[in-house]
Amino acid sequence: MENEPKKKKVYKKLKNKYRLVILNDDTFEERVSLQLTPLNVFTYVGLIVILLISLLIGIIAFTPLREYIPGYSDVDAKRNAAYAVLKSDSLEDELRIRDQYILNLRNVLTGEVVVDSITGDINPNNQLQAVNDVRSKEDSAFRAKIEREEEYTINQNLRDNSTKTTYFLFTPIDGSVSSSFNPEEKHFGIDVVSDENEAVKAVMNGTITLADWTSESGFVIQVQHRNNLVSIYKHCSALLKKVGDPVEAGEAIAIVGNTGTHTTGPHLHFELWDDGQPVNPEQYIAF
Repeated sequence: MENEPKKKKVYKKLKNKYRLVILNDDTFEERVSLQLTPLNVFTYVGLIVILLISLLIGIIAFTPLREYIPGYSDVDAKRNAAYAVLKSDSLEDELRIRDQYILNLRNVLTGEVVVDSITGDINPNNQLQAVNDVRSKEDSAFRAKIEREEEYTINQNLRDNSTKTTYFLFTPIDGSVSSSFNPEEKHFGIDVVSDENEAVKAVMNGTITLADWTSESGFVIQVQHRNNLVSIYKHCSALLKKVGDPVEAGEAIAIVGNTGTHTTGPHLHFELWDDGQPVNPEQYIAF
């Protein structure tokens, strides 16, 4: 009971009002006058301290100043350390592969080739004919389809007469032949009807020696291959290569079109010249 009057006295003292007056020292003119209580002073001071602490924590947490705190690690340093670890692992793998390659090369050069050993007995009486290779109808049909598609992908029948070099020719375009090779009528190639805007592909590796427009043949592109073999593609709607560009077999070089006066619809006029002489492309490429 005696503590309650003391608490009341303390609370009453905290509620006592005081006036803070700021005067002009020369004229004693009152500049600022504030009415304060100990309770208000403690409250304001506490709020200011809390704001300052929050501001300091925010500056440290979200600005580079945190890097100056002892024991606080740099984010970039962590990233660089992780990258260094990954790089060192990659270098270790590369060194291991190189050492193994050098060891194998040394063994080959010195004749110390390691022969693989097979554990277990090998039965020479095993009959391979006893293996039962059962194929379903769907599997057989799929195999036959793939074999038909790959049967005429390339052709090796065209040979150079002097060097007996074998050529591998890719089909320039998928389609049906509408006009065959007929040198008596000055038709030194074949006409292949195909879908419009289909890509025209080079039949073999070579270099573009002609990429131009003519009134009769429209857009024409010519490829010089090895051993004086030349392929010509006419009536294209657009050319994808220019003179001097190297091309690979099967690479798109033009687009099927209907350009020029000697054409009645979208098709490709394809010519094949071997050592200056026209040859029938149908004898060497399946269309």
